[in-house]
Amino acid sequence: MSAQKSVTVLGLGPMGRATARLLLAAGFDVTVWNRSAGKSEALAELGATPAATVAEAVAASDTVLLSLIHYDAMYGVLEQADIAGKTIVNLSSDSPANTAKGADWVLARGAKFLTGAYMTQSDDIAHPASHLYVSGPADLHDSLRPILEQLCANVYLGGDYGLAQLYYQAGLAMFHAYLISLQQAFAMIERSGGDIDTFLELSKDDAGSQRDFSLYFAQAAKEGGWGDLASLKMMHAGAQHVIDASEDAGVDAAITRTIQDYYRRALDASERTGTAVPVYRLFRGEI
Repeated sequence: MSAQKSVTVLGLGPMGRATARLLLAAGFDVTVWNRSAGKSEALAELGATPAATVAEAVAASDTVLLSLIHYDAMYGVLEQADIAGKTIVNLSSDSPANTAKGADWVLARGAKFLTGAYMTQSDDIAHPASHLYVSGPADLHDSLRPILEQLCANVYLGGDYGLAQLYYQAGLAMFHAYLISLQQAFAMIERSGGDIDTFLELSKDDAGSQRDFSLYFAQAAKEGGWGDLASLKMMHAGAQHVIDASEDAGVDAAITRTIQDYYRRALDASERTGTAVPVYRLFRGEI
């Protein structure tokens, strides 16, 4: 089999296993390695070749995909092998700064490097809404498209190695808050005698509205942020209503208290400066 059809996957957590399965289904010769060998067994039944060591796994393919807990884990794994001449695609999650550091480490050892970040629903890489954010050398990404586009649609973001992680982590900043607040909403409804399915029906068109909000607040951010004094007071008071509704039902409202605190800080800063200070400026560290 040609080198282009041979791929190694290091790290077999949920995303690593999903990656290997898709490549196997696409007809690739896939070598797999994981710190705990048991995770290789199910993939071996699908046709993957388990490697006993990292060195063996890396030697098997010119292209090595990493799916590890974070970038620090990469060093301990790859230092067990000779990666000179290999192409390392790190699909692990981490900060842009740690990504840049990791890229330098790989390049210094004679390998090529590409950053990948899955923007997916859990490990459902093949979901129609899933994307793989990619950054690094454009020509390297072009050469790897036959492999990477078997996983999900690729979005190339530029030559800066950290860009894929920048946009990925920005998305997660929203997603983490969304998941927690969604569970708070469900708890409020259930503990107050409401019906979760009714809430789902009432909120079925929210995605379109959220897009409108994103566009509006994006333009406001470019202009320094949203919120005059009256708006900040309204949002602070509104957060208190959510807190009251939650706590009246015996539901933890800590996340809403945190949100309210941003409006309190913006109001305090507005009073100190004599002009409205948008919350966006707090996030930017200007106040």
